[in-house]
Amino acid sequence: MKKFNSSRNIIIALTIVIIVVFLIGFSAMQRDNKKQSLPGQSQTNGVIASIDRVVKAPFIGVENGVKSINNLFNTYTENDNLKKKIDHTASLEAEVANLKKENEKLRGQLELNATLSNYEVVNAGVINRSPDSWQDVLIIDKGKKDGIEVNMAVMGDKGLIGRVIIAENNSSKVELLTTINQNTNHFPVMLQGEGDKMIYGLMEGYNNKTHTLVVSQLTSTEGLKEGTPVTTSGLGNNSPKGLLVGNIKEIKKNKTGLDAEVLVTPVSDMYDVNSVTVVKRLAGTE
Repeated sequence: MKKFNSSRNIIIALTIVIIVVFLIGFSAMQRDNKKQSLPGQSQTNGVIASIDRVVKAPFIGVENGVKSINNLFNTYTENDNLKKKIDHTASLEAEVANLKKENEKLRGQLELNATLSNYEVVNAGVINRSPDSWQDVLIIDKGKKDGIEVNMAVMGDKGLIGRVIIAENNSSKVELLTTINQNTNHFPVMLQGEGDKMIYGLMEGYNNKTHTLVVSQLTSTEGLKEGTPVTTSGLGNNSPKGLLVGNIKEIKKNKTGLDAEVLVTPVSDMYDVNSVTVVKRLAGTE
């Protein structure tokens, strides 16, 4: 009995398979011949397509979400890389600007040395400058072993900026013309007067308000004009003669109103100093 039932099931299954194959083949033939779907096939295809869209919708949503997250991470990475490049570019620009500025200073120093061919000079670098005494002193990397002595004049990139006040073996301390110490940094100077007449005076200090050097005790004021160069006179043995200090900015009466004084704009930058030239003496002298 069981054997009979098994055979019957096999026959039924084969019959169903044959019918399905026949229908599929017949459907394909009809579609190829008539170039159109069988009755009910379009509706069936529409239902299947709708079911396919519903089934795929969550997967498409997940896929789009993953793509959005990947795009977000890619955008963040690109943004971070761009920021690093911008920071690096800004750093390079600052470095180039500093090197360019330093190069200009050194070129000015070389041009100054050319004008000091009659003097024996020592070039030095600034190794220290304390913030609390920025206007007063700086330390250079040359000292006694290089022939540096106290009271030697010190030049910046264009002109006089101070004098040596302490000389060690390997370094020296330079007091600037901008110092607030009114008792030590006096330079005798000379100015071109009327015709070939030279006018002498004493550089006594620095005016923080006008950013000028103050020259007083003038032998005369005749012929003095704004823009006239001011140089060291060489008197008093504190400095060689003819070192450029600056140019006349203003001629006026002093605080007492009795004597005249001259305000001089320095030609050298007193604040941004990286290298200096120490003037030892006239060439060929001992």
